[in-house]
Amino acid sequence: MKVLVIGQGGREHALVWKFKQSDRVTKVYCAPGNGGTASIAENVPLKETQVTELIEFVKAEGIEITFVGPEVPLLEGIVDQFQEAGLKIYGPRQNAAIIEGSKSFTKDLMKKYNIPTGAYEVFTSTEEAIAYLDQKGAPIVIKADGLAAGKGVVVAQTLEEAKQAVHEMLAEAKFGEAGHRVVIEEFLAGEELSLMAFVDGDVVVPMVPAQDHKAVFDGDKGPNTGGMGAYSPVPHMSQEQVEEAVQRILLPTAKAMIAEGRPFTGILYAGLMMTAQGPKVIEFNARFGDPETEVILPRLQTDLLDIVEATIEHRLDQLEVKWKEEAAVTVILASEGYPGDYPKGRTITGTEALNAHSAVTVFHAGTTQVNGELKTSGGRVLAVTGVAKDVKEAIHTAYAAIPNIQFDGMHYRKDIGAKALKNI
Repeated sequence: MKVLVIGQGGREHALVWKFKQSDRVTKVYCAPGNGGTASIAENVPLKETQVTELIEFVKAEGIEITFVGPEVPLLEGIVDQFQEAGLKIYGPRQNAAIIEGSKSFTKDLMKKYNIPTGAYEVFTSTEEAIAYLDQKGAPIVIKADGLAAGKGVVVAQTLEEAKQAVHEMLAEAKFGEAGHRVVIEEFLAGEELSLMAFVDGDVVVPMVPAQDHKAVFDGDKGPNTGGMGAYSPVPHMSQEQVEEAVQRILLPTAKAMIAEGRPFTGILYAGLMMTAQGPKVIEFNARFGDPETEVILPRLQTDLLDIVEATIEHRLDQLEVKWKEEAAVTVILASEGYPGDYPKGRTITGTEALNAHSAVTVFHAGTTQVNGELKTSGGRVLAVTGVAKDVKEAIHTAYAAIPNIQFDGMHYRKDIGAKALKNI
């Protein structure tokens, strides 16, 4: 079977890598792919949003299944268009992907169906939003309503910081169309947990949990990024806590989407805050999280192709999804200046030597091949994933590999997974 993965980040490299492990997959394509996917798959020079051309390519190559990695093509309706062309594709349809595309839609959905989340209000007026902030005080959370590549969220510790965020989003249009409406919500105290599930309508198969690290610097300091590293399992979160999140959040959300005429098929990602009152939703995504994918897929024992096919054929409930006991930790190596402006085109060395190391996998997030040389092309450049018998050893495995890799301006957090060790 031939498989096409759509996207160009670390998540997509991990997906390609996982599909390549299937005995039933003869060839994997990635559109547009990156410098890492180029070495294990065939990169296709088509952007994620060139849907007409992608459909023509899939038909011409006889590709049986397409897997959509990123959110933008999902929100633009790629799944609908592929299905209308009679092609098999994995991911939610456009009207279900809105669970990621509009934070106000999702907050309203959770309020209507009593799904635990923080209190909130939605604003389009700067003056009204600032009056509300004066009433509520800080800490408080400001979110751009639409997609902002993981950066449209400000956890404001002071009122001044909150007002500045509102002004930037509404008055200055910092995030363009995505920020023409803002959601202001209560600050939730606790530890974050990423809980994803394979979903088909009301069939919800939870994955093993992971914990992401959003802030750019050690100790969760500095601005939010798209994620600086992750680990799985999360040993200080009990199975009972995870099960509570499945029963109170994931299942009711899947059923709520059906009730709204928006049945969800694909990966449902719940970003949760584990509060003193139990799990509450910070955000939903309509696809695999990144960098969580780079620690979840190495732990998946069941053939990913089997899961994808079972979902498309509506028999996911008949498949037993199995996981490995091992732990995985991934550390993001980022470009100088990220998450702000960053240079591109810097030469990367040392990744090849690690490819033979079975306990370490280097997933490429923002790389490209130029005349046989690997160059940086994004803010998050590489995800170095270590796999071992427990989190402590997996942390050591990942960090021990990093000194082999070099590019000018490379920076990374030194404390990925430390919360797990502190709490065990």
